[in-house]
Amino acid sequence: MSETSSQKTITVAIIGAPNAGKSTLVNKLVGSKVSIVSPKAQTTRSTLRGIVMQGKTQIILMDTPGIFRPDKALDKAMVRAAWQALDEADAYLLLVDAARGITDKVRDIIEGLKHRKIPVILALNKVDSLTPEKLLPLSLELHQLLDFEKSFMISALKGKGTDDVLRYFENKATVMPWPYPEDEVSTAPMRFMAAEMTREQIFHKMSEELPYSTYVETDTWEEHRDGSVKINQTIYVLREAHKAIIVGKAGSMLKAIGAQAREEMAKSFGFKVHLFLFVKVKEDWQSSSEAFAAIGLE
Repeated sequence: MSETSSQKTITVAIIGAPNAGKSTLVNKLVGSKVSIVSPKAQTTRSTLRGIVMQGKTQIILMDTPGIFRPDKALDKAMVRAAWQALDEADAYLLLVDAARGITDKVRDIIEGLKHRKIPVILALNKVDSLTPEKLLPLSLELHQLLDFEKSFMISALKGKGTDDVLRYFENKATVMPWPYPEDEVSTAPMRFMAAEMTREQIFHKMSEELPYSTYVETDTWEEHRDGSVKINQTIYVLREAHKAIIVGKAGSMLKAIGAQAREEMAKSFGFKVHLFLFVKVKEDWQSSSEAFAAIGLE
């Protein structure tokens, strides 16, 4: 018997409304940072794949942008990417924020799932914020809206119930050679992940709408003999006023963003990073196909 004949694989699309905790769940299941996270909704802009090894089973988790009713070109591209991810999956995991309950966004997603033949699994997230007396009726109401194959009650942040989710998908996987190397945790290039880590710090440090008006590109990646890497990145903004805010007084805000991003990169990549940030105005980037391609969207 060949080594690949005992290998099993399953691809799971994790979908849900913005801020349901999809990225937090993927990071927890993978055991490594695959997706950036922030308290703000719609942080994830494109589909990212995290890889989990469970014995002889490879579980590919697709972290998708939050699904909502979009109006701008960028928002439409994000929602389109989320629905397109479902076409590549063997199973769907609908993640619902238990504290928010069944919102209009959740109802819209369920309507979009009703006519698909792929089984849907439900995970109620942030269950530690509700009592069992409130969780059970919520679960029953969701099951009335859609015939879920299985349901879980979890806390992605604390890891409660997440091992049960992994075991379920391990048992559900089919015999198939692993599509990715055994030691790989993400399919995203490091240049892309580095840009995402800088964008994450913008989300953490900037208030209100400004983070949504930015995107980051890794311009150069230069490896040094001592094992360190020099990275040049550009933060694109919509207006000169945005540029001034991100740069800050005497460059203070840009330095703070860079320091935190550099620390996160070194921690995730395992080598020293020399990070240099630049800020440029690109007024039309939210409708630019070039910018969409840079952030992993069509």
